[in-house]
Amino acid sequence: MIPSLAALAMMTCMVTGVLAAPEISPRPAARSAMPPGMAGSGGSIVEIRAKRSNLAFDKWITDFRRRALSQGISPAVFDRAFRDVQYNTDVIGKDRNQSEFTKQIWEYLDSAVSKSRIRNGRDALRKHQGLLERIERRYSVDKEIVTAIWGLESAYGTYRGDIPVIEALATLAFDGRRGRFFEGQLIAALKILQAGDVTPARMKGSWAGAMGHTQFIPTSYLAFAVDFTGDGKRDIWSDDPADALASAAAYLARHGWKKGQPWGLEVRLPEGFDYSLSGSRIKKPVSEWVALGVRDAEGRKIPEHGRASILLPAGAQGAAFMIFDNFHVIERYNAADAYVIAVGHLADRIRGGPAIRHEWPRGDRPLRLAEKKEMQRLLTAAGFDTAGVDGIIGPKTIAAIRAFQATIGMVPDGYASYTILKRLRAR
Repeated sequence: MIPSLAALAMMTCMVTGVLAAPEISPRPAARSAMPPGMAGSGGSIVEIRAKRSNLAFDKWITDFRRRALSQGISPAVFDRAFRDVQYNTDVIGKDRNQSEFTKQIWEYLDSAVSKSRIRNGRDALRKHQGLLERIERRYSVDKEIVTAIWGLESAYGTYRGDIPVIEALATLAFDGRRGRFFEGQLIAALKILQAGDVTPARMKGSWAGAMGHTQFIPTSYLAFAVDFTGDGKRDIWSDDPADALASAAAYLARHGWKKGQPWGLEVRLPEGFDYSLSGSRIKKPVSEWVALGVRDAEGRKIPEHGRASILLPAGAQGAAFMIFDNFHVIERYNAADAYVIAVGHLADRIRGGPAIRHEWPRGDRPLRLAEKKEMQRLLTAAGFDTAGVDGIIGPKTIAAIRAFQATIGMVPDGYASYTILKRLRAR
């Protein structure tokens, strides 16, 4: 399960290799939707719905209490956790009002690997060097990677979320849009309280229930959090980041991190490169890529680091990366390619490495969800099967785009651009 705050945001704003901003303020409620008799009251539709939903929410809590107790939660733990819980309209607003557009990868990286985040990451590494080196020795996960995850998830601990987790998860579970998932997280959160690792008052996090310095969701906490300080508690909420950073390292270690192997590196592709060879599903030894003319960003031969793939997150016009097994380990923390690239590149920059050299196609605009679905419908109608219309640009859709590009003489890089959509519309 993905443990991060950003990943939970992705559940409500589907991203094709690009991460959406995790926190978006809800829009004001429409005044025109007020029912008869409420005109001039000054109340908003959100407030009216909140009042109507409270009785239903209270009943849901009563019903959920029975389910929680049947799964081993004690009555005392449950009642203490729910003592001050209310239906939280802010949580619903943030869940509903995600942006219609997703960020392009370069926009995301501009923020995720900004000068200030690099500088703050180097400061954090210096300040906590002893701790991070001990974590690195224990779990064999590079300290710069752990620091980079910390930087992306909570800005090195400066933003860990301040919403009561039980209230947020209960609101989302009751809401029902992803009720099963959030009820599972809520049960896990109650188990954390029952174990005594934290009190309800201290169990705070994001609107979607991600917690602590490295933004674990409750189920991931139960499976992977560690007590690195040895005080008997797995405390990821404390100002002391030790347990949280060690938990992130433990998570990566459990999923196969190889210390010293790059997550990936920027590469130059040769003239006439066969773009059908790009994509994470095609893996070759580095020596085979080198034989095809692939070099690092400075034109040098690439050392052997194991089997690798060529990733083109913005198509043939953007930067190209050679990615290794560690890329896919970070992907287990958060599945968006942009997040993985940001973690890896931020770690490299904290270590003193260079910026990405290749320019991005900054003139491109992101596709709306409706436009992605339209692209899939048009591709399918043209005989290029996308295996469904869901707005997710996955391997099947990328393959369909490549096949279509080949028929019209474009570079078959599989990049879902607005240009492709216009060409499909013009058929």
